[in-house]
Amino acid sequence: MSEDLHPRADELDNLTALDFVELMHAEDLAAVEAIRPQLRQVARAVEEITTRLGAGGRLHYFGAGTSGLVARLDAAECPATFGVAADLVQAHSADEPDQEDDRRLGIAEATKARLGSSDAVVGISASGRTAYVLGAFERAAADGVLTVAVICNPGSPLARAADVAIEVETGPEVIGGSTRLKAGTVQKLVLNMLSTAVFTRLARTHRGRMVGVVASNDKLRARAARLVADVGEGSTEEAARALDGAGGNPKVAIVMLRRGVTADEARALLAAANGDLGTVLAESRRP
Repeated sequence: MSEDLHPRADELDNLTALDFVELMHAEDLAAVEAIRPQLRQVARAVEEITTRLGAGGRLHYFGAGTSGLVARLDAAECPATFGVAADLVQAHSADEPDQEDDRRLGIAEATKARLGSSDAVVGISASGRTAYVLGAFERAAADGVLTVAVICNPGSPLARAADVAIEVETGPEVIGGSTRLKAGTVQKLVLNMLSTAVFTRLARTHRGRMVGVVASNDKLRARAARLVADVGEGSTEEAARALDGAGGNPKVAIVMLRRGVTADEARALLAAANGDLGTVLAESRRP
């Protein structure tokens, strides 16, 4: 358990800086590898969440403390990365220390979220005992919502309450109980897998490319232009003109170039294919 004392705890104060960071690095590597036995559960969660979001549901993260911050980070990255609506992935977090012990707050937050039967709830908790998250699961279960637990303490109450439990046994932290270390790292990696695999399966990417990217600054606009030129099989100048005509939407710009259509026609083709760029581009070539 992450709350247990590390076997080398008594040595830490006397380690050199290099020895200290080497120890932390070794522990981080072991924690990452600890995900491997849970990959089937991660994949199962991906399939279940994909089915629900594909049916119009939303993805909700619930966490407290570090786990809540990790949840907020992953949720915040999804709109810009995948071009999804800002409310499709929502993070609910108990930020004050005493709030994580408040089961009723978790119930209230889940109730406020207006969970639907097509939604999915992911609870993130290093210990698997966080009352706030357990409360959210209680409400989700009452609403018939899929529940997925991401935890670092096998056999916990949260695992027992979940439809899918991803239990990554990271072991004691270098600083006892400091779950921002290995546990926090592992939680972010698992959420990376969940959100990235889900939105790839929902055609929010194309052949490993961020075709849903929101070009909101110079760096992203340049990235979008390169992307459109690559997938759209056009020059940089053609890509820039198509992007401008598409209102900055890379998918629309790519279809414009590859299918030789207007922006409105490209949007209609994408809508008919549920946004799947691969379907629209199947066997298409620029004229």
